[in-house]
Amino acid sequence: MSDTPNATSSSGKAPHQRALPRVIAVANQKGGVGKTTTTVNLSSFLAEMGYRVLMVDLDPQGNASSGVGIDTRGLDTSMYDVILNDAPLEDCIEPASVRNLFVAPSNLDLAGAEIELVPAMAREHRLKRAIDPILEDYDFVFIDCPPSLGSLTINAFVAAKEILVPIQCEYYALEGLGLLLRVVESVKRNLNPGLELSTVVCTMFDSRARLSNQVVNEVREHFGEKVCETVIPRNVRLSEAPSHHQPINVYDPGSKGAAAYRLVAKEVAGGTPPQRSR
Repeated sequence: MSDTPNATSSSGKAPHQRALPRVIAVANQKGGVGKTTTTVNLSSFLAEMGYRVLMVDLDPQGNASSGVGIDTRGLDTSMYDVILNDAPLEDCIEPASVRNLFVAPSNLDLAGAEIELVPAMAREHRLKRAIDPILEDYDFVFIDCPPSLGSLTINAFVAAKEILVPIQCEYYALEGLGLLLRVVESVKRNLNPGLELSTVVCTMFDSRARLSNQVVNEVREHFGEKVCETVIPRNVRLSEAPSHHQPINVYDPGSKGAAAYRLVAKEVAGGTPPQRSR
């Protein structure tokens, strides 16, 4: 392994093909690690590659929704209605500005869901019940989890087949991941036996900082082949894109951030072809 990972590094290892459709929860209870950025850009690049992708925004801040051009203020139906009022997920889904990409948006209405779900029957299974009827319409479903391990994240873990964890290349990068992994194991044991942590993405990599290399090496030692070969660099264009309500492949497809997420999308896809030609 090189001491200096970069956006174009590759070990040449064989891609890991997985059956479609895939439901992937993007989670890390630590804020500011690039969770929503990863959800938005992975979804967008996979859609660009010809996969039909649904992005479920389960974060009350609605940043994943606004990041692909959805106005979260005037929604007729949002993920709040799906989770709390059993509205059909198909009534909530809107097309994004990227072809093949669709969004189930959220807004601040969802902020009260943690409390409102407490007395609800089968509260951990509400998202799974909503996704199952429409699952075969998509190749990938990405769930952007809130930065917590509450009821909404548990719903995501019950609905998902896989968990993708973004980890920033900074001090205390692995802090708190023990709790996340314990929650995953608890959900696997009690609610969703097929759940697995399948992918780790190292974000905010600074090639000039020795610490970034140390963190990547530590993450690889801890998670092995689950860690993507490609790392996501610190990149001004990646930071700017959300304020323009665009994923990076629309905002600046020639940027280093775009190049990195394009490669990560290929790693996640693993060479599996879309379910149907579109």
